[in-house]
Amino acid sequence: MSPWVRGLCALLILVALTTAACSPFAPRPRSAPEGDLPARFSIYDPAADVPQRWWLTLEDPQLEALIEQALTRGFTLLEAWARLSQVRARTLQTAAALYPEVSGAAEADFSRRHTEGIGTRGGEFYALGLVSAYELDLWGRVRSESQAARLDEYATREDLNAAAMTVAAEVAQRWAQIISQRLQKRLLERQLETNETFLELIDLRFRRAITSALDVYQQKQVVEGVRAQIPLVAAEEALQRHELAILVGRAPLSALAIDRDDLPLPAGVPPTGLPADLLAARPDVRAAGLRLTAADWQVAAARANRLPAVRLTAAADYQAESFDLLFDNWLANLAGNLSAPLFDAGRRRAQVDEARAVAAESLSIYRRTVLTAIKEVEDALVLEARRRENLDALADQIDAARRALEQAGNRYLKGLSDYLPVLTQLLAVQSLERTVIQRQTELLLDRISLYRALGGDWGEGLAPPPQNAPQRETPWKNG
Repeated sequence: MSPWVRGLCALLILVALTTAACSPFAPRPRSAPEGDLPARFSIYDPAADVPQRWWLTLEDPQLEALIEQALTRGFTLLEAWARLSQVRARTLQTAAALYPEVSGAAEADFSRRHTEGIGTRGGEFYALGLVSAYELDLWGRVRSESQAARLDEYATREDLNAAAMTVAAEVAQRWAQIISQRLQKRLLERQLETNETFLELIDLRFRRAITSALDVYQQKQVVEGVRAQIPLVAAEEALQRHELAILVGRAPLSALAIDRDDLPLPAGVPPTGLPADLLAARPDVRAAGLRLTAADWQVAAARANRLPAVRLTAAADYQAESFDLLFDNWLANLAGNLSAPLFDAGRRRAQVDEARAVAAESLSIYRRTVLTAIKEVEDALVLEARRRENLDALADQIDAARRALEQAGNRYLKGLSDYLPVLTQLLAVQSLERTVIQRQTELLLDRISLYRALGGDWGEGLAPPPQNAPQRETPWKNG
């Protein structure tokens, strides 16, 4: 390539970089787009930072392994990484408009013509050339679109972080539900044994004509009622296992190692910080904020699109009728054209109005996301506090119910009352025992929801899955 052509290309690149740096319609930063926020949560402890990989606080290696698998080969995260790759590719496509486009062309033509009486004539033609086109971004339209695309890429990365936090919470919730159903099943089996023992004693008294057949049938009804609940609990445990298997990227009938036979009771409420801290801690809030800024840049691009556009084209050609002489003849030209919208029936103005409406929608979405994040933290705090009060009251209630059952049994054996008080207290005690397990499970689920609501930046440490290679054992960048 001749020095003249190289200089032309260098000039085009310099012009591209110079004009891309200015954007007269660049959006101004919004002042407090989140609106008014509450000063504090109802339960507030700023003593320490929120745990990042919070599931480690439950101190269960099997749960940790399940969450690592879900973050590594779970379908939700794999889909999120694929979406991020798509958006990154679109960002590169948009940013390419900031630089000149250079195309190469080559041509070879061979012809033969036979004329009667004259003979055969032939000819050859060779050509090589470069063509470059570039739009001078005088008003920052291209730069605004590129900036909006880049912000959309960052928002998509935050979507991936939010998906990771949701997946970790869902795995922990399924894990807790599986343990809970297992505890319910074991409790029902113990209650069934107890009720069968009661039935044997009542049947013995009936054969001795001490009690009526009604007492036997009533107790048998209790026995069968408990027996009927066991298959339903086992089915619910199986369903939770199936859902957990899908979350970690396995088939529904895959074996999952969950050996724990008790529910970890969470300690005191973790530090929550201030409501304003969620603006930086929640990836969904960060994503909504990035998309709001991207929408403002799209408004700038739409406004710039209403102004005249200057486009440059450059070409350099080598042409010859013989390949040996191809590089002896060259032609270069540089041309520019100005296009300005004179009449488009309001199309470009409507594009500006549409972009502004999208920005207004993004602002509402951002504010709603912020307030929803605060609500989720507040809900989890209130539920956990009230759930603990409920468990304390249940402990006193079940103690009183067991004492009442003991008294009713003594009176029944002494013939001072019929079997109805015994039956009533027996049902009350067994129902309360099952309720305690349910409330303990709900307390643990509330804590998981609180950790998820508080967010964090641990998702930034996730590494993308390798392409066409076995999945890593850990999803973290540094192993």
